[in-house]
Amino acid sequence: MTQVVGIYNADGSVTGELAYVVSKLTGRGSCGLCDVTHGWNPFGRREWKTAMQQSGLDITFIHRDEALPEQLAAAGQLPSIIALGDDGWENIMTPSDLAAFKADPGELIAEVERRVAPLTS
Repeated sequence: MTQVVGIYNADGSVTGELAYVVSKLTGRGSCGLCDVTHGWNPFGRREWKTAMQQSGLDITFIHRDEALPEQLAAAGQLPSIIALGDDGWENIMTPSDLAAFKADPGELIAEVERRVAPLTS
């Protein structure tokens, strides 16, 4: 199975999380991946959890300060979803791709599965 990683446009520390909330509240920053997976719920959106349970997708989510340099290089602009292919990490979803699925976590997962499929064949 192909390794898939979603990288949030936020740092994972308490300070990083607080900084993200402040930047979101003031309109100075955002993370489309955070919006899909969590919204304003720190434990995660119910719709997201349900969609993940119904999917066979194995995806790990990390914050930008937890990503390896090669993952960040492949991701480019954050947030991003990357996958490990034969030639290393590659970006399969950009910030604008993610923003299109904000209201439909199930469709986001289906799209990630479609984009990962060529990497597993």
